[in-house]
Amino acid sequence: MLHPDDIAAIAAELAEADRTHGVIPRITARYPGATVEDSYAIQGVWRDQNIAAGRTLVGRKIGLTSKAMQQATGITEPDYGVMFDDTVYRSGAEIPVEKFSNVRIEVELAFVLKTPLEGPDCTLEDALAAIDYAVPALEVLNSHIELEGRTIVDTISDNAAYGAMVLGEVHKRPDEIDLRWVPGVLSRNGEIEETGVAAGVLGHPATGVAWLANKFHQHGARLEAGEIILAGSFTRPMWVSRGDTVRCDYGPMGVIECRFV
Repeated sequence: MLHPDDIAAIAAELAEADRTHGVIPRITARYPGATVEDSYAIQGVWRDQNIAAGRTLVGRKIGLTSKAMQQATGITEPDYGVMFDDTVYRSGAEIPVEKFSNVRIEVELAFVLKTPLEGPDCTLEDALAAIDYAVPALEVLNSHIELEGRTIVDTISDNAAYGAMVLGEVHKRPDEIDLRWVPGVLSRNGEIEETGVAAGVLGHPATGVAWLANKFHQHGARLEAGEIILAGSFTRPMWVSRGDTVRCDYGPMGVIECRFV
């Protein structure tokens, strides 16, 4: 376990990297004894400082929930981070690329909760009962730690590499559609780059919501009504640059478009 002074120092490094859109050396290279619990403690310091500065927490992201993402990162277990209100965009948005580091796009579904959800024995059925609706989403990744050789400790410390999300316009209740078969066809500048279906996320995209509720229970917390849960990508991340137009077709759940400027 890291000393509290080290946790505070790393959180300050990451806050500065977030402010300057920079990248820092791997935490695990400098603190090889750092644990997953240490990494959530680092993330927690950064989160609490942002809330104290006036940002509003609107939900959580779950990462590394599909084989595609685990193979792309070399990390084999899910993680989570927090999402603030000023990181939420709508389809059609122009997104300033200079706000982020190592900018990539992932294809996901997001869920909005109508009731609280609490572990320790939360199931997929419990999660579906707590969900108000699903909405298609693109996640903008924002990595402030050098990518080569990073571990889950590095990723969690960096708020699970979350930068922003772009929400679609179609809302579906879980009983209106088989969420497992929602497709994603991701294009950059008119060329298809990635495809997948939502079942790639733990067999059902809402399984991650149950996982998160159970994980939160370990930390003495629960998911609250109204929170947005970004459930994890079912494609590999796609790099984007200034000037790129991104489009993702989710079939019966509509299309998301955005442009990086």
